[in-house]
Amino acid sequence: MNLKLKDGPSPEPSVVEIEKLVYGGDGLARVNGQVVLVPFVLPGESVRTQTERVKTGLLRGRDAEIVVPAADRVTPSCEYFGDCGGCQYQHSSYEAQVQHKRSILLETLARLGSISTAPEVKIITAEPWNYRNRVQLHFDGRKMGFHRPGSHQLCAIDHCPISSPVINEVIQKLSVASRQNAWPDFLRSLEVFTNETDVQLNVLESDRPVAARFFEWCAELIPQFAPGSIQYRAVDQTFRISGGSFFQVNRFLHDQLVTESIGGMSGKSAVDLYAGVGLFTLPLAKQFEKVDAVERGGHAFGDLQFNARSVGANIASEKGSAEDYLRRLQDAPQLVLADPPRTGLGKDATNELLRLQAPNVVIISCDPTTLARDLKKLLTVYHLDSLTLIDLFPQTYHLETIAKLTLL
Repeated sequence: MNLKLKDGPSPEPSVVEIEKLVYGGDGLARVNGQVVLVPFVLPGESVRTQTERVKTGLLRGRDAEIVVPAADRVTPSCEYFGDCGGCQYQHSSYEAQVQHKRSILLETLARLGSISTAPEVKIITAEPWNYRNRVQLHFDGRKMGFHRPGSHQLCAIDHCPISSPVINEVIQKLSVASRQNAWPDFLRSLEVFTNETDVQLNVLESDRPVAARFFEWCAELIPQFAPGSIQYRAVDQTFRISGGSFFQVNRFLHDQLVTESIGGMSGKSAVDLYAGVGLFTLPLAKQFEKVDAVERGGHAFGDLQFNARSVGANIASEKGSAEDYLRRLQDAPQLVLADPPRTGLGKDATNELLRLQAPNVVIISCDPTTLARDLKKLLTVYHLDSLTLIDLFPQTYHLETIAKLTLL
């Protein structure tokens, strides 16, 4: 980590006061009227830092030294913090992390969405460590690890405190295996996913095809290795999840995420956009007479169909984009639930929602900037009833928001 408490002067530094954290994890300060962004700092701190120009009006701080620390500064639990790009907030108490995220959410909605009177933000949290059920490991020759901040250079690791116990077992074994001569040095990236009983390994990037012998070797190294799909239990359902299918990474908050999003809603019809393998679809089918689930990813759609068949015939699975499905839809359902990627709903899907004017819309967003953009348009015909910050990614700048809207 390139941050240290004050122990002496540095050449030509600037001493700045950190005003707030911004989305992305940096602290914001000002030097001669210019914004300077400094990593691994906290609001209220005085920091001595070297600055370099990024563009007009924007500077970047580096080699920072803490002159006056914040009261909520803590010692990071992971020795890789600062060198590994996975976490940005381990130097803050967890209680403060959540409040910083709340402030960032509200500031982003006001600045980009013109939402100055947002409802009170409900906050849902769980265990802030050992929560991840999925990680991506990168390889460079005989070295395995995560990417450094803002770089494709590797930070070699042999454990990860935000990942689950089984993920850490696999990391340790692959760390040793990757240093052996038998390891395929053309392998660049590997995903590990687990239900804490079975382990799925998915090759994400390789300079050439990986032979079947590699997975046979993995099965010898990792007794939990399960080729193909694995079964994941959440919200009183069992989901088949194949390699390449998306599933929420926080193993402690699946049930609360779903309950907060759809709890208490019922009726004749609901639409689940960006449905994935059906995390929201299956619970919706218990509360609505008919559910349309829309997913464009091939692997996820296959899992969605399989999982839908396991609960009954009131789910219609549709393969395609959310905007194409909405264009064909003539009658508005009672509820549209959308869990889009970081790019958000976008112009076309938002316009179709404005045309349909379903009585209720729920958006589960993993990026406050695209959420603000989408809400700005939707709130011309909808009312923002509630906001929930559910912290699926502790120790990181990422935040998940559930926004519930009703037609004006």
